Amino acid sequence: MELKDNNEEIMDDVSVDTQDNTEEADVTAHDADVTDENDSQQSESADNETDDDSSDGKDKKDELIASLNEQIVRNMAEFDNYRKRTEKEKSAMFEVGAKSVVEKILPVIDNLERGFAAATDEEKESPFYQGIDKIYKQLLTSLEEAGVKTIEAVGQPFDPDYHNAVMHVEDESFGENTVAEEFQKGYMYRDSVVRHSMVKVAN
Repeated sequence: MELKDNNEEIMDDVSVDTQDNTEEADVTAHDADVTDENDSQQSESADNETDDDSSDGKDKKDELIASLNEQIVRNMAEFDNYRKRTEKEKSAMFEVGAKSVVEKILPVIDNLERGFAAATDEEKESPFYQGIDKIYKQLLTSLEEAGVKTIEAVGQPFDPDYHNAVMHVEDESFGENTVAEEFQKGYMYRDSVVRHSMVKVAN
């Protein structure tokens, strides 16, 4: 009987130890599950933070690209305006310089024409006269090719934009306010007047 009782006590102790071990195993398994869940939550949180950081970085990069593109477009527009303004200024300076040169040549042409008008018929037949006449015509052709042309005067209606009236005359052979005579030729360079024609106007 005593042996039987001892065996029962031993079996009870084993049962208790087994139950305790089972409970400890359950607790350990539960703790492991909780740890895994926490690790998973932390990993998801880290991934979300990484995505947020990536999104913020992408937004800043896009803003920087847009800002640089806007600056490039603005600089290109400013350079184009500068180029057009410079070309316009160069063209104006060239025109002013050309007109200045033409003004200096016109008195030479006037003197040549006065010399031709004073020459006699015999002098006009001389080789010297004919050579000067050819040079004079060549000079007029070169000026015309450069954009210089004479202003029409005699028989034209008086126009103060092109003519300078220094005398008036009563002449029924001309219409009213018509140029009757030209004392000095006027010239234009392209679309601007270099020198007005000096004329006599019929009333």
